[in-house]
Amino acid sequence: MGFVDKIQELLSKREEAKLGGGLKRIDSQHGKSKLTARERISILLDEGSFEEYDMFVKHRSTDFGLEKKQYLSDGVITGHGTIDGRVVYVYAQDFTVFGGSLSETHALKICKIMDQAMKMGAPVIGINDSGGARIQEGVKSLAGYAEIFQRNIMASGVIPQISAIFGPCAGGAVYSPALTDFIIMSDKTSYMFVTGPKVTKTVTGEDITTEDLGGASIHGKKSGVAHFISEDENEGLLLIRKLISFLPQNNLEEPMVAKCDDPIDRLEDYLNEIIPEEPNKPYNVKDIIHAIVDYGEFLEVQRNYAPNIITGFARFDGMSVGIVANQPNYLAGVLDINSSRKAARFVRFCDAFNIPILTLVDVPGFLPGSSQEYGGIIIHGAKLMFAYGEATVPKVTITLRKSYGGAHDVMSSKQLRGDINYAWPMAEIAVMGPAGAIEILYGREIAQIADEKEKEKFIKEKEQEYRDKFANPYNAARFGYIDDVIEPRNTRFRVIRAFQTLATKKDTNPPKKHSNIPL
Repeated sequence: MGFVDKIQELLSKREEAKLGGGLKRIDSQHGKSKLTARERISILLDEGSFEEYDMFVKHRSTDFGLEKKQYLSDGVITGHGTIDGRVVYVYAQDFTVFGGSLSETHALKICKIMDQAMKMGAPVIGINDSGGARIQEGVKSLAGYAEIFQRNIMASGVIPQISAIFGPCAGGAVYSPALTDFIIMSDKTSYMFVTGPKVTKTVTGEDITTEDLGGASIHGKKSGVAHFISEDENEGLLLIRKLISFLPQNNLEEPMVAKCDDPIDRLEDYLNEIIPEEPNKPYNVKDIIHAIVDYGEFLEVQRNYAPNIITGFARFDGMSVGIVANQPNYLAGVLDINSSRKAARFVRFCDAFNIPILTLVDVPGFLPGSSQEYGGIIIHGAKLMFAYGEATVPKVTITLRKSYGGAHDVMSSKQLRGDINYAWPMAEIAVMGPAGAIEILYGREIAQIADEKEKEKFIKEKEQEYRDKFANPYNAARFGYIDDVIEPRNTRFRVIRAFQTLATKKDTNPPKKHSNIPL
């Protein structure tokens, strides 16, 4: 065979590999409103940047007639490319080849690019679309999953790991995405569960559909497993590109600073009036976020899960910042089990990857009730406290309105190493609200007043006395727990100046193997 023939053989094999399981299966994939693995990669990465590895890999199994069915690439496309010029490693499971099922060689391909990503200090993006373990290979498939899991664990907090679920992801396969930093699911075309509807019905008698058991909407709203839900795969892939723009390449680097023409001293006069006069009246904290960040752009994380707390990424004068904010619009912004878990994980991610944290506080306390206590609110609330106290990145906190009780301590207080703590003039920082405090402080006196009008007058007087003393930020400022009381319309400028000042911050934790965060 001459050189020309050898080159032609190479080109022919490349074309064969690019067809995956064949045109019929590609058409079937498109018929389900799903893209192929290679189409997904081409949308995700900069045009012409993808460098593929292991295109000619085939499985090694000879059981159950598999030796008669072999496809180049063996059901997963792997390699590296760039997003906005920055290197990322990527794998995309190919459902057209054995339903994207994971074999020994399929797993080895994924492990190879994960190992390279760790050496290079670059993010890993996995696009999942698989029927699970390749049953014909038995324990080799299970070993392949475990090899991937171990690499997910070692890479955690070292390089960003992002998982896209664009089809089935069930059984043991769900644990790799669960170990990564962010999970994106496409609505109506993806699902995740440990045990499927058929086994669920057999074991428990529960009759449930695939969508209701593990669809995108369930994991976006109820379980909190998914961080982002996209309308379709194209939107999901563009969302990953946007997410990557806020992140550093690895834990030893800082996030990139974007060019910013949005003035740092831009005033937002309506912020001076955004807090309602009535202390129990809600408002939308996102209006404040959009007003103070660069160009009003905010990438919210877990938008539909535990909406009483807001988490997400934005920029201040081009700097990438993670934002945590109580949301008075939902459950009055209380902290509960789900919101504590949600915010704790986000804070720990930001800390792992050198992303400063802005905390906007308006919290009346922890949600009371037996369901919360039985569910372990003590432990889950401690997670958020632990996350803030452990974090060494720059932390700026602004108390907007209420900050009561233990929830005040938890929300990046000065005592949890908050670097710069500001408050708006209408802030109330106290052990509890006036009504509850007066009941405890003057309960006996109130009980002894027989006349209802006199009792009401006494309560109002004592509540006002309490408000005058505690329902303002100056008492906390007197002790240095608040560094300054700032005018709301000037918040953007003060936040940017604070983060600029903290850019060279150095803070360390005691030497240890690892901490024992309450789980």
